[in-house]
Amino acid sequence: MVPSLSVSPSVHLDVRPSVEAHKMVREANVKQANAEKQLKEALGKIDVLQAEVQALKTLVLSSPTSPVAELPPAAKAPFRKGHSRNKSTSSAMLGSQPDPAATQPIVRECREVDSQLFAEFKAWKEAPTLDRRCSFLERVYREDIHPCLAFNKSELGSAILDAVEQNTLSVEPVGFQPLPVVKASAVECGGPNGRRAALVTKCALSGQTKTCKHRIKFGDSSNYYYVSPFCRYRITAVCNFFTYIRYIHQGLVKQQDEQMFWEVMQLRREMSYAKLGYYKDQL
Repeated sequence: MVPSLSVSPSVHLDVRPSVEAHKMVREANVKQANAEKQLKEALGKIDVLQAEVQALKTLVLSSPTSPVAELPPAAKAPFRKGHSRNKSTSSAMLGSQPDPAATQPIVRECREVDSQLFAEFKAWKEAPTLDRRCSFLERVYREDIHPCLAFNKSELGSAILDAVEQNTLSVEPVGFQPLPVVKASAVECGGPNGRRAALVTKCALSGQTKTCKHRIKFGDSSNYYYVSPFCRYRITAVCNFFTYIRYIHQGLVKQQDEQMFWEVMQLRREMSYAKLGYYKDQL
């Protein structure tokens, strides 16, 4: 007798619940990431708002038109007999000790006409001249021009001043074209060497190896002298001053005396900054 074989039914697995579960997990992770991002942005906005509020409080408390005596009654410290420390009073009014850096006074730039300088300028303006011996120009030469053009290579600095006075100095960006061969002395001063102009070379005025973006020449001469950005700015500061007083001398400036005076003072300030080491570099 052959025994009967029982065949078990095939097992069928349904994968749909597993896919849906993974989908739900992914959605939950995305929502959590978005929530964390929104929370981070909200906290950042709160920090910015708190900083703005603190800055406004500082302005109000430090303003001379809003003294502490005008604060609301709730913010005033109660009167007590005897001596009290200012620090405690400030803490009672503000609730906490303010940051010393946040209570600095606001500084604004002011200006006032110097009567002696203005008198010298007006006297020069009545009969403008380019003679350095007049009182107005003699002071500018002594206080600004000579110090601004006082370079290590003093002879070249004097030649630059003469060329600026005669309006024969050229300052131009360094190019990459082949340049003519000149004397060896020009190469020593940072002049061209017969090949393509190098950006890093010896500055003709300081004698230091610098990145020289400009070169100068005198009149129609073919000799060029490479100058560093610092030296170039000192030269152009002096050139700008001479350009403006030439315009006044030629009657091309149509302004009030005080307006012209302040323009001259601005040009003198540029020379003062330059001689102290401050300069603007062309990128």
